[in-house]
Formats: sequence, structure tokens, C-alpha cells
Amino acid sequence: MNLGALISETRHPDSMALDTLSTLEMVTLFNQQDRQVPEAIAAELPAVAAAIDCVAQALSAGGRLIYLGAVTSGRLGVLDASEIPPTFGVPPGRVVGLIAGGTGALLKAVEGAEDDRELGARDLQHLSLTPADIVVGLAASGRTPYVLGALRYARALGCTTVAISCNPDSPIAQAADIAISPVVGPEVLTGSTRMKSGTAEKLVLNMISTGDMVKLGKVYQNLMVDVRATNAKRAGSRRSRRRQPWSRPTMKLNRPF
Repeated sequence: MNLGALISETRHPDSMALDTLSTLEMVTLFNQQDRQVPEAIAAELPAVAAAIDCVAQALSAGGRLIYLGAVTSGRLGVLDASEIPPTFGVPPGRVVGLIAGGTGALLKAVEGAEDDRELGARDLQHLSLTPADIVVGLAASGRTPYVLGALRYARALGCTTVAISCNPDSPIAQAADIAISPVVGPEVLTGSTRMKSGTAEKLVLNMISTGDMVKLGKVYQNLMVDVRATNAKRAGSRRSRRRQPWSRPTMKLNRPF
């Protein structure tokens, strides 16, 4: 595939003189481009909602939510997965983040890992993937072999699959049951998809995980009811909720955890 033909990888005409801009001009351009991200996501909200419903169904039935990606996309998936247990009291292992190259790739690039299609499938095999699980593949370009191999393996096994990318009709979108493809356009810094594309992926992940926790009874009104008190801020938050007139044991919640 010609990466230069992908929208996310093309040169942005408004930033051709990026290296000559003043600092204020530069950050103004960054900010102007970042404003396009929510609008791009807005066009994908039906697909995001469909993904939330599928994830909620899988988790309610005892399955797992598995995020999978490489480099920036992989790190974003691991980040979202790591925040779910302390924020919503979900047992570790119910939401999993995989990154091509393993945990070492969180801090340092692992040569060739993202280009290994078989590695994606093997990583899911090591998790003892079952049809009850749901797999969400992330790749800004939409063509990362690691993610593509994982999605095809998961779908062949009978898992529901979701693809998040920033190019329309991408290979991973075509390989998944649900495609979420916010097209945010070329990056200000050519090919640096940790910028607008990464922001879009992060916002979509926030919607998926938070939306699912709401649907699974981890939220009352707009309060987190199972947050773990791992610091003073969270401890204070829990104390304030205990003074509310409602009590968690009598709340009518559908709790799969």
C-alpha cells in the first residue's frame, strides 16, 4: 500500500511552512486543526453507539473487552484499559490492552512488531481468546498488519470485532464487524498520527469505556459508584457519595462484575 496516498499520511497545505512559524502561530495552527477532531467523530457516533452496545453485551455475558494496536494506537488502548479497574471497580483482566511488541513497546519501539500479522493472532491466542470476548483494533492508518491479523483471527473465532482508524474504508475497517473511522485529515506534522488521529482514537475510547460502564450499572446519576480509593482525591469522593440519600445495595443495577 502507498502510505502517501492515505489521508492521515499526506502533507497538510496549511503547515508547509511549519518550521518558520512563530511559537504563537504554531500553537494556533495546532489548535485550529484539533478543532476538527470532534466534528469528525460526530459523523461516526452511530458506529460508536453500536460498539458500546456490543461491548456491554459481551461484558454482561462474562466476556472480555480487548484493545489491540501498535505504537501510539497500542499505547492509547493500554492506557484506557488500565484506567477501568480503579475508576469503575472492574476486576483486572476484564478489560485488556495489548500492544505490538509487548509491554516493552510502551516506552521503546520494538522493531518489526507492528508489521507482523501473525503476532497479532498469537497475542490473542496467548490470552485464550473465546467467542464471548470482543476485540477492538486500533490503527490510525487502518492498515497495520499486527492489528489486521488479530482482527481476522478474532472474527474467524466468532468474536465481535471493532476497528478504529482515521482513513475511510481501511483494511481493518473491512475486516471488522463495526468500523469507526473519524477522518480528521492530514496532520500538521506530516505522518505524526499521535496528534489529531491519536486524539480522535483517545476520544472514541473514552466514549466506549465510559459508555459501557454507565450501561453496566457502574454509574448512578453522574457519579462513579465503584471507584477504588487509591488516593486522597478518590477517598474524599467516596466519602461524599456515602452521605447521599441513596445506598448502593438497594440500587437496581445490572452488574456483571
